Amino acid sequence: MKTYVILGGGGSFGVHTAKYLLANTDAKKVISVGRNPEKPEAFSLNVGKGDKRYAYHQIHLTHEQDRLFELFDAEKPEVIISYAAQGEGAVSWKKSWRFFETNCVALTMMCEELMKRDYMERFIQIGTSELYGSVNFAAKETTPIQPTSPYAASKAAFDMYLLSVANVLKFRMNIIRPSNAYCPGQLLHRVIPRAVVCGLTGQKLPLQGGGRAEKSYIHARDLARAILLVSEKAPLGRVYNAGPPLPISIRNLVAKVAEGFPMPFEQLCEVVPDRLGQDSRYWLDSSAIKADVGWETQISLEEGIQEMIAWGRQYRDFLKDYPTAYVLRT
Repeated sequence: MKTYVILGGGGSFGVHTAKYLLANTDAKKVISVGRNPEKPEAFSLNVGKGDKRYAYHQIHLTHEQDRLFELFDAEKPEVIISYAAQGEGAVSWKKSWRFFETNCVALTMMCEELMKRDYMERFIQIGTSELYGSVNFAAKETTPIQPTSPYAASKAAFDMYLLSVANVLKFRMNIIRPSNAYCPGQLLHRVIPRAVVCGLTGQKLPLQGGGRAEKSYIHARDLARAILLVSEKAPLGRVYNAGPPLPISIRNLVAKVAEGFPMPFEQLCEVVPDRLGQDSRYWLDSSAIKADVGWETQISLEEGIQEMIAWGRQYRDFLKDYPTAYVLRT
């Protein structure tokens, strides 16, 4: 029986990871840590409700590491999973230092302190496929990184730190670089939940650049399964990509959402200019994680989109007026 701590646990991927661990392990405890209070039910999905093994703590990673280590030292987690990050590469061109402050400096400070604790068996960093930049082939873990936004550069910097301390100081860690994840409970600045809400409310989804960019998408439950398998089976110090075999254009992704209702594609969206610094294709080779721990995607986009539409219908009255813009906060 292990205690798991999920940093960034208030976000949708942290929520689904907590739900997966509670349902699929004999965890002693699953503890989520987020900088904000728990979100409303449409986003928290009642994670851990009625389960005494679950707890949520509001602690700011960057500014309250004293409180964070009080929690660590009291609970002595064997596995720490970090989603904690300033996200959204599209907005990282302004106040770029905030992305390094959290994604690199705060996490580095935390890991230096974690090296003094012998109770932690494994630290799992959730990285990003964006640090490979735009590719015309499936990027391997050994593919040279070429981040094309300050956000991606900040994530790459922390990955490089982790690799160095794992190699020299034997820090017990793994890095998972997932493709774009989606899930019920995801905030509405992301394309799939926003498309679902637009389809339910008659609004038009702004399709940036006509949706030419190609990205790879996995359900957050598939990502949670990858995390559990890596935590149990992977050699320490390894980096793993985790994504589907092929990318999909954003246009075709939105078309799948339209088909899921069903409704005409043209009724769902309108073309708007592309965003600054948009990469043309994210594509991962995930053969290493399959070989080492037996992971590959199980949830098809069609199945996942139907889950998203069902979630949207369940919480339509709450979601219809919820903000869709990303807000950068400290």
